[in-house]
Amino acid sequence: MTELMTSKNELENELFKSVYAKTPDYIKDLNLMDFSNKGEFIFRLKREHLKPYDRDLNPEGLNLYDWFKNYEKEAKVSTAGIRGPQNILFPQDTRFPINLVGIVLATLAKALVAVEKYPNQKILKIAGREVRYNSELFLDAIARIQAAQGIETLLPEGKKTIPIWLASFLAFKLDLMGGEYITSSHGISVKNATKDLNSQGSQYLPEESMEFVNKIREIFKETEEKGFYDIKIAAQDNPFINESIMKTLNDGVDLYVEYLQCGVAKDFNLDLIKRIKNKVVIESVGGSAYRTLSRVLDKLNVSKKFDWFDTDEDPFFNSIGKYNVTPDGKQEFYDYSVDATATSKRNNGEKFYPVIETMHYEEKLKNYPINTCVLITDPDHDRLTVTQKESADKIPFLKKWGIDFVQLDKDTILSVFSANQAFLMLMNFHSSQLKRENLWKNHPRFMIKTTASAKSWDEWAKNNNVNVVNVPVGFKEIANIMKKVELKIETSPDEDVIVDDVLGSSINLGVNPRLIFGGEESGGMIMGCEDLILSKAGRKAVAMREKSATEAVVVASALIAHLEKEGLSLSEYLAKVFEENNIISKFDTRVDIAYYNESEPDIEKMKADKIKGEEKRTMNDLFYLTMAIAQREGRMTIADVRRVLTDTFPELDFKNLISIKFVGDGTYLDFSDKYIEIRPSGTDAKTKAYGGGNSKDDIEKFASILGNYSGERTALHKNFVDDKFYSEAKDRAMDYYLKFVEKDSNNIPFVIPDYTKTLGIRF
Repeated sequence: MTELMTSKNELENELFKSVYAKTPDYIKDLNLMDFSNKGEFIFRLKREHLKPYDRDLNPEGLNLYDWFKNYEKEAKVSTAGIRGPQNILFPQDTRFPINLVGIVLATLAKALVAVEKYPNQKILKIAGREVRYNSELFLDAIARIQAAQGIETLLPEGKKTIPIWLASFLAFKLDLMGGEYITSSHGISVKNATKDLNSQGSQYLPEESMEFVNKIREIFKETEEKGFYDIKIAAQDNPFINESIMKTLNDGVDLYVEYLQCGVAKDFNLDLIKRIKNKVVIESVGGSAYRTLSRVLDKLNVSKKFDWFDTDEDPFFNSIGKYNVTPDGKQEFYDYSVDATATSKRNNGEKFYPVIETMHYEEKLKNYPINTCVLITDPDHDRLTVTQKESADKIPFLKKWGIDFVQLDKDTILSVFSANQAFLMLMNFHSSQLKRENLWKNHPRFMIKTTASAKSWDEWAKNNNVNVVNVPVGFKEIANIMKKVELKIETSPDEDVIVDDVLGSSINLGVNPRLIFGGEESGGMIMGCEDLILSKAGRKAVAMREKSATEAVVVASALIAHLEKEGLSLSEYLAKVFEENNIISKFDTRVDIAYYNESEPDIEKMKADKIKGEEKRTMNDLFYLTMAIAQREGRMTIADVRRVLTDTFPELDFKNLISIKFVGDGTYLDFSDKYIEIRPSGTDAKTKAYGGGNSKDDIEKFASILGNYSGERTALHKNFVDDKFYSEAKDRAMDYYLKFVEKDSNNIPFVIPDYTKTLGIRF
């Protein structure tokens, strides 16, 4: 039996003790596969493993059928990789969604699909990780399983960390078959996930995920029929596990710097950063951003303009977001995640930022001057939160413009900009730079954004003659539009590019357009290049397929330098952007409703709570979704929808509701003065309610009430939505979503190039 792991961090020790105590002895005694064995070995999957554990009747039970049921469900709808909690001390614990056995099965299935698609060809994939618990073990398993199937895996030397955007970039740039990346973004420490990257460097769309889900089903069928299925694990020194190429490429940093220099890191931005007086601080939560971003900034010759916080790589994320008391006051470990924009309420009702509170900026920023900016990134370094130290006398100004803040001391505060606010500033500044350099007129410009993101972005775009394509939440949705645009540019270079958005509009992007911005309100963004990006084999892209905090850091730092020269703070610049671009929807909000405690160490209790929570989430979703589908199919008019909503929520005013639409993963209510989107998590017991408009109080009230509604059907609701229609609504919605995804889709098959020519390397 494995001994209890210990840490020098007392809070982390509390987590370890709790996990250890909640893990049954039969899990602690599991020894299914030993990856400390550096040689080749076989893991025999048995029929018994597929069924539940029973001490007397099935002591080898792993309940893999139950694991697979949840895995398949998530693969169909996942917006950011197949993620979930894991047993951080006993990674073979298959009671958890993320576990070593599951990683092995999923990797094998993807490898078998790849080998079947490309028989007798040289298949190259990349694999990477950040700092989460068991990530290095999972990375080793992925590489060794792929090697056993003849797939060559490129790894950083020593299996060290790289950001998700770098793995994605290299999958495209080097024309690889795809990649695997181990992360759970800004989620709590005990969560982990695999992000499956296709040959474009984009996360898999549902139909791509279902190919390997079906392969797992085939493996289970053979296991049932034969009684076992042998899975070969290659030796650690297998020649198909390749760290030398990444070493030669400096992990791809040099190639990525070239990409930046064709876009956000042009000389006019770098020259600004080089002249900055007050250093910009980068908060490297978990430490994994530092290893790569520091090299990028050094290559750009601007590294001296930055200070760093939390550069040590740590799966406990430097205690950020961690507490020894729950929101309801119980004395036990609780994790708020490392999402710096997450808010909560104290017992007295006061709103606060629990994650930022644990960063201790009241001490760390004490000796930094007013207007010092802190750029906060997450463990896989794809999201960015922008903050700035300001004088406390700015509080009335911040409140006027809907900018939140944290009190540092009696004289100073930290302005905390939502991604909606921060990215509005960045797209405005980047556009002004292109106009100043006389580049803007060279191409028509367009933006891809999620419907849940700010309405102010659409208003800014209209004022700047930028076309907007709205998509469901998830960066894979943004990447899917990019690929549609690229196909049209490739096949009809002299014709207008027209694409449909999820709101049902056809958007004319003009001839040979360029992406000015792609992003989402959760903190992820990308900006395109002036010239189409070329892979080594000649594939073309308007921008990369994953959000990148590095792109955001470069643009934000240039803006900060510009404002320092002008004597303006970021909050003053945001107000200026609002006024100069006729922005009406100045305010935004997001209400997160979690129906269970995902920090709960007892997995059986967590599963039971999650099932109950999913029922609540689904009821809330269906109340709105059914009306959106009913109006779309002519069963209800918008007047009928207003009547139902007014009857259900008499405290709210729906007179100016213009439309209600299903937007791929949520229901979008468009008013003349605001929008509200109610979006259920596809795989978790959570609801998110978003809002944007001209009154912060108004959108917060609407988002909170609609998001927290039980979903109970009223008599009037039932009058328009019968039981049969109600039960079929999710399937109807999925059909509409798939039609949107598949229309004009870029299905040009990936062709494996001659790597000796494209990379100049003989294998």
